[in-house]
Amino acid sequence: MRDLAYKYLRTLLPSLRLFLSIASIMAPGEKPSPTAPSAPPTQGIGLSNPTLSQSSRQMLDLVNRLHSTGVQVDIDLPQIAVIGSQSAGKSSLIESISGITLPRAAGTCTRCPTEVRLSHTTEPWKCIVSIRIDDNGKVRTEKFGDTITRKADVEERIKRAQWAILNPTLRTAHGVRHFLTGDDHGVNLELSFSSCFVSLQISGPDVADLSFCDLPGLIAGVGMTGNRSDIDLVKGLVATYIKRPSCIILLTVACETDFQNQGAQEMAKQYDPEGKRTVGVLTKPDRIPTGEEPNWISILRNEKEPLENGWYCVKQPSSSQINAGMTWDDARKSEQEFFDSAAAWSELDSIYKKYLRTGNLVERLSSILSDLIAKRLPEIQDEIEKTIIATRDAIQNLPKPPSSDPRNEIAGLLHDFTRDLARHVEGVPEDGLLQAVRPAQEKFRRDIRITAPDFQPFEKRHAKRKKLEKPTFLLSEEGHEDFLHITDDDDGDMISKDEDNSFRSKASLTPDVIPNPDSIYIDEVMQRANDARTRELPGSYPFVVQETFIKGIVTKWHVPAHFLCRAVFYTLGEHVRKLINVHFGAFGQGQLAQRVKVLLQDHLNKCMERAETSVDWLLKLEDQPFSLNTHYLMDYKEKFLRHYRSAREKDRNPILMTAIEEYTPTPSSAVHHPRGSLQPSPTGIAKVLSSLVEMGIFGVKPEALAMLIEPDGMEPALIIMADVRAYFQVAYKRFTDNIPRAIDHELIRGVERNVLIALNTGLGINSDNGDRICKELSQENASIANRREELTKKLERMQSASQQLLQIGF
Repeated sequence: MRDLAYKYLRTLLPSLRLFLSIASIMAPGEKPSPTAPSAPPTQGIGLSNPTLSQSSRQMLDLVNRLHSTGVQVDIDLPQIAVIGSQSAGKSSLIESISGITLPRAAGTCTRCPTEVRLSHTTEPWKCIVSIRIDDNGKVRTEKFGDTITRKADVEERIKRAQWAILNPTLRTAHGVRHFLTGDDHGVNLELSFSSCFVSLQISGPDVADLSFCDLPGLIAGVGMTGNRSDIDLVKGLVATYIKRPSCIILLTVACETDFQNQGAQEMAKQYDPEGKRTVGVLTKPDRIPTGEEPNWISILRNEKEPLENGWYCVKQPSSSQINAGMTWDDARKSEQEFFDSAAAWSELDSIYKKYLRTGNLVERLSSILSDLIAKRLPEIQDEIEKTIIATRDAIQNLPKPPSSDPRNEIAGLLHDFTRDLARHVEGVPEDGLLQAVRPAQEKFRRDIRITAPDFQPFEKRHAKRKKLEKPTFLLSEEGHEDFLHITDDDDGDMISKDEDNSFRSKASLTPDVIPNPDSIYIDEVMQRANDARTRELPGSYPFVVQETFIKGIVTKWHVPAHFLCRAVFYTLGEHVRKLINVHFGAFGQGQLAQRVKVLLQDHLNKCMERAETSVDWLLKLEDQPFSLNTHYLMDYKEKFLRHYRSAREKDRNPILMTAIEEYTPTPSSAVHHPRGSLQPSPTGIAKVLSSLVEMGIFGVKPEALAMLIEPDGMEPALIIMADVRAYFQVAYKRFTDNIPRAIDHELIRGVERNVLIALNTGLGINSDNGDRICKELSQENASIANRREELTKKLERMQSASQQLLQIGF
């Protein structure tokens, strides 16, 4: 389809090369304006020439309709932009080409862009003036006055439109209509220049189909009442137009001023460095100082400041001639007479004379513009379709617009939120709530684990040279990694595999042991037991001794338990706030999300109070030692008693204990002795065990031989130590399960219980004022609403432009 369209455009090129940018706007039968030359009724000017083919008009009308949709904001459309320094003759040139009279008297030059959209119709001539203004960052287009049907009224309306644009404070205070009727326009302007622009929509039977823009003249210096920022402002205005690839730069240079002192050509070079889009126009050739004609002739010949489209020279009527009522026909005759009589121009080679006179400029502009239209239309179609898709996607990605039934919509959002909250409370894979609280739970378990009493079966006087090593039987319960990370608060220094692969329990007698300040020595335990005796029989000790040790341990559990509760509370709160943002963040102006956060925080605080109450209750339960887990308790007591006793007995009788540890029994079935040979006699531990067998005592283990050592009076302390240490092992496992479970029940699962009731009640959506509350909460965020409106208008412009293209087969 694109190839066919391109071929179609190529067939139009011969005709398109006949036109220019702008048409005469004089309505049939209207008398000439006293300030604008009139053309003979049988002749057309530029693009209004009646000899133009219908296909050419169709193409020009298409570009004009595309401009009418406003799509030039998003797509680069072909356009003529007239630039030049102040008083370079821009306005005169535009009038000469189109017949439109612009304000150009001294002090009333173009102070804001004037965009003109010309449309050829069979209806009587008319002009609609609008202004595009920026009020506090909000850009809007407003019609400026009634439709004009008299061409003579256009200049005055443009002056007043500029007055309205250049006085934003007065416009805000009195409105636009004030500038249509006031008599002080042009006096005490608030702004020197503005980026807001005047828009003219002109249509009529002798009007062309095109758009062009007259830009403010570049300022060489700041006047007495000017502002230094005006120079940069005007340059910025000009740059916004001429930087577009589809903009034809009509560069006007006045011959009465030195070429290098006119800054317009520098801007043209900046944005069109190769000179492909620029058409140079030399104005006011009759004012060239004597002797300087060769300098300007060399420019016309494209020898200096060359441009791909060359330089042209035109002569327009003076202000006095225009005021005298010179017609367009007389103006062209006067121009012809000047170039025929002036020596510098009349003596030019014929090849260069085609660059003289307005008519030749018109034809060249027509040719350039037609080529540009033919080249750009297929590209414009692509850009429009891609932009439509991108804009639709952008609108789709915005939050849903406010519902017509906000009450039901909010109720739906609340239900979706509570379901999602319940799902996270139950557990979701990867980066869920339960995964987030697990590190705090593990830290809690380790913090409780290191409160295990560090009993030492040695007297305190040996603290610097004796240290009990860890019980190896805990390895199977705690796990190897956890076992190796037990600190000195436990039952001794850590044993690594590199130090002892067998993890044997033995007393370290090295003289450089660093005592643990929390260690409890056997003589201290014995002293406390003796101090606790009251009416007990000799050799008996009250349970209060074990109870005192246990309560001292439980006291250390308060801080880790409450720390876990707070850690889960903060983690849960952060997770809930994220869910609130997901479900309510884009709804309304954020009021609903904020209200839900406040209500959920209050709900969380109540859950936290219940969780802390449960934690305190469990801590109180642990103050009183209790366990029905008799089997595990007695098993631990036996293991710890053997562990403590073995270490102490080895210290008292190292020879016997070393022999017991090093004894390795040899099964009798594994050794073969020949008949009649003498069997070696057993020695050491083997001999003792063999003797016990001969005496009829069977099943005695080597470790039992340690009982033959005479007690030293510390046996009660060893039993108390084993009682407390065994009870800790049972209680710590129970406690490290119960506290996280209580927090999970009251806090994590608690936040999901009755949360919908709390939200409905707190928001008041089920109250008598529910409709009003929901309507207020559903107000869309201002930035999102503005973005939606902006994208919607952009989509409308694009779709309208796409429909215009379809009318000629694109």
